[in-house]
Amino acid sequence: MNTSIDSEAESRGPGRPREFAVEHVLDKAIVVFSELGYHATSMARLTQALNITEGSIYKAFKDKRGIFLAAFERYVNQRSERMARELAGARTGRECVEAILSLYAEYSHGAAGRRGCLVVGSAVDLASSDADMAKRVSSVLKLHEKRVVDAIRRGQEDGSISSRLDAESTGRVLLCIVQGMRVLGKTGRSHGEMMGVVENALKLLD
Repeated sequence: MNTSIDSEAESRGPGRPREFAVEHVLDKAIVVFSELGYHATSMARLTQALNITEGSIYKAFKDKRGIFLAAFERYVNQRSERMARELAGARTGRECVEAILSLYAEYSHGAAGRRGCLVVGSAVDLASSDADMAKRVSSVLKLHEKRVVDAIRRGQEDGSISSRLDAESTGRVLLCIVQGMRVLGKTGRSHGEMMGVVENALKLLD
């Protein structure tokens, strides 16, 4: 994707879209859609938050769904890259699971927590009525689940996680916990509360 939309300066005529950086716009769109959800986000709200004209949005993304899909993709990619960095320093499978849970705890408190998760929000807001979004959300959640299951299996191999556990079912339980943390974070929970969840979730690995 190009990093900017080339257009004439707004001063050259009414309704002319201005040049803007796509990544910067999408980052703002992520915040709006995460806070309000897809259906509650109007084009007027988007143009106000993004500080661009409605015509610019239509030119770059065609419609509200287009900008939402682009924002969703960027959100998932950003979170995946952050997760990869966190996991890079883990020495055991248990440390991998702890890193995953701890990152979700970071996302689930304070202002970031109240903003909410775009994936969870999309599952609630769109998955039941939009087959394409249902597939996208399902794909992301399966990736999250696989990451946890792989970490558990690694831990069973290196001895840091009990070999008695069923890796797949335990991974699914932990997926439910971390996604639930994102929902709970919308209610304004503290970092300490979220880390308490992490501490107790890790006991499932013993």
